[in-house]
Amino acid sequence: MKPNHYIFLLLSFFLLSFSNGIAQETVNYPKNEFRAVWIATVVNIDWPKSGKDPIEKQKADFIEILDTYKKLNYNAVIVQIRSVGDAFYPSKLAPWSKYLTGKEGKAPSPYFDPLEWMITETHARGFEFHAWMNPYRATMNLNTAELSPDHDYFKHPDWMIKYGGKYYYNPALPEVQTHLINVVDEVVRNYDIDAIHFDDYFYPYKIPGENFNDTASFKKYGEGMSLPEWRRYNVNNFVKYCSYSIKSIKPWVQFGISPFGVWRNKSVDPRGSDTNSGQTNYDDLFADPMAWMEHRWIDYLLPQLYWSIEHKTASYAKLIKWWAANSKNTAIYIGNGSYKVNTDSDKKWFNPNEIPNQIDMTRTYKNMGGNAFFSAKSFVNRNKAVTDLLLENQYKYPALPYVVPNFRKTNIEYPIISNIKSSKTTAAVTLNYPSLSKIRYVMVYGAKNSSKLDINDPSQIVDKIAFKEKENSITINIQNNLLEKNNICAVSFIDYYGNESQATLVNKPIEIKTFQSSLNNENR
Repeated sequence: MKPNHYIFLLLSFFLLSFSNGIAQETVNYPKNEFRAVWIATVVNIDWPKSGKDPIEKQKADFIEILDTYKKLNYNAVIVQIRSVGDAFYPSKLAPWSKYLTGKEGKAPSPYFDPLEWMITETHARGFEFHAWMNPYRATMNLNTAELSPDHDYFKHPDWMIKYGGKYYYNPALPEVQTHLINVVDEVVRNYDIDAIHFDDYFYPYKIPGENFNDTASFKKYGEGMSLPEWRRYNVNNFVKYCSYSIKSIKPWVQFGISPFGVWRNKSVDPRGSDTNSGQTNYDDLFADPMAWMEHRWIDYLLPQLYWSIEHKTASYAKLIKWWAANSKNTAIYIGNGSYKVNTDSDKKWFNPNEIPNQIDMTRTYKNMGGNAFFSAKSFVNRNKAVTDLLLENQYKYPALPYVVPNFRKTNIEYPIISNIKSSKTTAAVTLNYPSLSKIRYVMVYGAKNSSKLDINDPSQIVDKIAFKEKENSITINIQNNLLEKNNICAVSFIDYYGNESQATLVNKPIEIKTFQSSLNNENR
């Protein structure tokens, strides 16, 4: 390409044919699929590696995680930003996390906003950013001397219940629910996140011989319910009002929950799964994902099926079949235990095909939309035999996450190329876009010739480019070497909900005079 002498000729645009949002059984390489990884910050599981590391090292380590999973063609990260009543961002409602700075309440030095920085870096690589919060866990131990004076343990000691060597927020108290919803609201209002994410910690996992002492609250608020019914009522109320609040602020922000993988055992309830799990969502954690789906309080459910396909008491095969048969009204993804690869007592995890086979099994169910993996360090310079299999097979090509449920629309909008400035290495392409939508990404597709261009084929994805809104246009830089491999290219927009626009087709460059002449003729 000769710089400053050529620009792209706008040929035509065509309507994308959207999938119906359900994974197709017959497609080996789906265009749409949720591929996420959890990045755990509590006790520095994944990141930062230490709260005492210099900021530049912390940043480099986070970027290494993003770049690793970008190469593996993932498209979402679930980043833990609140784990024990703390925050990985400047907050009026919680102290800085010790897992970030080494001491709770201590701000980063030199000062920066880690959450804003992480979101920017994440979007720059084409990932969704799901902000993961543990709402009810207040501490990881009973050493309150380590807590900041601004921690809720000191500000609201009446909110706390001691259990299992930790402190928990009492889920029954209206003031606790209000406070925790305000915590969620603060993040939704102030940050450009794609989702709020809760994991499996609602009421704590049961410990033999120890009771969660909410007796006084039960007497005050129980209103004739049994204790289990009342606890589930408390959790349901919290989930419901979190959902309402998120959607009232930014309707494109998803609300997702990744519950423990077993709802109930069939031995207790004929509707339950063919499992023998020691604890369950419904009976022990007092979390009822069936109710959340029934009432459409969540956008996605991500049950954690951290067992091998043939596990004796809770097999992946049996559980995914159960979730596929019992899900409705929401997107369903599956959580996979990549942390067990080559480390677990179940020797099935020493087979490098265990995770690839689990992905293949997920894809056989039409209402399963993808997978998420716990946790990030599992595939960062580890378990190369597994990552090689994924990159050669299941995740050979990129995929786009699904549209936010209930916000799917057929787009009649399309990019209009208004200007191109070429250099030796890049083409700076200015695209006009309609003001009707908030645009998150530009997609670039390429093929050898127009008859073979199929933008539903993920192998033709050339790039996914994030940008900030600027009036009604955006300039993106496309590497010439990417374009020169393809005789025909197309660009489209993706909005904040994940809807993709019609695509505009572009061809090899021609002289500017010819291009301008064709525009003039077209506008007569």
